[in-house]
Amino acid sequence: MPKKIPPLTFRKIETTKPSETEQRLYDGDGLLLIIRPVQYDPSGKALRPSRWWRLKFRYEGKDKMISLGTYPEVSLEEARNRRTEARAMLAKGINPSEERQKAKREVVVDQADEDILFEVVARKWYKKSRSGWEESYYRTVVSRIENDALPVIGKMSVRDITPQDVLKALRIVEDRGAIESAHRVRLHISQVFDYAVITGLAVNNPAARLSQALQTPEVRHMPALTDRDELAQLLRDIEGYRGSYVTKNALRLSVMLFVRPGELRQAKWEDIDLEDAMWNLPVPELKLKKAEKARRKGQVHAVPLARQVVEILSDLKLFTGKDTYVFAGRKNRPMSNNTINSALRSMGWDGDTVTGHGFRATARTILDEELGWRVDLIEHQLAHVVKDPNGRAYNRTTFLSERRAMMQAWADYLRGL
Repeated sequence: MPKKIPPLTFRKIETTKPSETEQRLYDGDGLLLIIRPVQYDPSGKALRPSRWWRLKFRYEGKDKMISLGTYPEVSLEEARNRRTEARAMLAKGINPSEERQKAKREVVVDQADEDILFEVVARKWYKKSRSGWEESYYRTVVSRIENDALPVIGKMSVRDITPQDVLKALRIVEDRGAIESAHRVRLHISQVFDYAVITGLAVNNPAARLSQALQTPEVRHMPALTDRDELAQLLRDIEGYRGSYVTKNALRLSVMLFVRPGELRQAKWEDIDLEDAMWNLPVPELKLKKAEKARRKGQVHAVPLARQVVEILSDLKLFTGKDTYVFAGRKNRPMSNNTINSALRSMGWDGDTVTGHGFRATARTILDEELGWRVDLIEHQLAHVVKDPNGRAYNRTTFLSERRAMMQAWADYLRGL
């Protein structure tokens, strides 16, 4: 049986230096990064190393290879996304290489009309909005517009598109069972038209009220493990995780601390006191309503750190302690919000069984039903708004000694599994 290729990591890419011969780093499923030897300009100055993403595949019985861009302009995550898109084309019998050539040969409409095409306006909109978005959210918005809106209304003028035209695009999304996605696509189309109206390119927004015409999405709760044996298996899988060391510890602490995924990945060393075993999470970084954030301005959400957590963080500090973020990604930014879930998928855990956010429900259920901790203490630790009998919200620092004991008991329980 052929040996499975371990996935590439950011550290592996960054620490592999150019040599006198071409090097190839493999990520699996045909994706590889080619690192070419250092080139020199006429004056003898070394130029930036050339690193190219390539995808190997077979089409009609023949080996082929296409370029997916250069690193670091195209990140590891983006290269994987492009690999997925190309593989999806192959599954439909489409040659990704020929599809690219076809796109390049597309006839461009008259420049005067091109400025008010929906696809042109959409790209102007998300280019303008990009600076205020997380990179992962930007890619999600672009993907929804490019894949679900442009095939139907992309080549139409924003002045000519009717609600029926937009609804036609949304019905296609609904027909594949993606009801919630249809609502999100409608929102983005509506935002494009708002931008078009503001800039004088259109006079109305045909997508504004279409949510009423769409199917209502089914309310789904975050998948969470509450079975003792399944949770034990997941913990063993995390201990055996062979990817990034930083990601492995993010997985460990996701279960132990059960904070929201965004709060964990944006954790900063300056907020963590290992001597006092406390993470003082600033309220502005919590996922709360604006009014609640304003009411609690200047406060912190105290997250007690069990002995096992302090141990993990002390080791991790040797790797990322010089960075702002505990789970540092590239260019001193926090790791991607897809990292935890991607790691879970790589270990064989599907999205209907467990997610990074689902660890909160796992802890809440077991702490209450199996370990017998008070619900108000659990709710405090989840950073939910908890009120006293008179309707006043408790301060986040209350019940600190009890919560310290509960978090240690939770870590001990997990270690026991």
